[in-house]
Amino acid sequence: MPESQALALIGTVIRSVWALEILLLMRRQPERVWRPEALVGELRASNALVAQNLPQLIAGGLVSEEDGGFRYHPATALLEQACAVLEQQYRERPVAIVNLIVGGGTDTVQGFADAFKFRRRED
Repeated sequence: MPESQALALIGTVIRSVWALEILLLMRRQPERVWRPEALVGELRASNALVAQNLPQLIAGGLVSEEDGGFRYHPATALLEQACAVLEQQYRERPVAIVNLIVGGGTDTVQGFADAFKFRRRED
């Protein structure tokens, strides 16, 4: 189930690689309240990119706004699990995940399924 939820996030909330990078940075320090300028500096992004992606992450239930900043705070345990799946797959198969985000075509489901395939080690 988290895999299908992760796929749904890519199709709806995470519409750019920048959104994914912001989300994963915040996820690594869930207790931290991030100011937009700190996200800009840490990711070497522009103010516009950060400002454009934060509302999507909030609307998707992945980030909350508090104390003048933003914090990773998934609305449900299922969303947290989906984010964990995304982070793992992005770490292991970044090109496959980037292609899913930027491609968004009819092969998205197959592409996501392919991202979960493991290569067999030849002994």
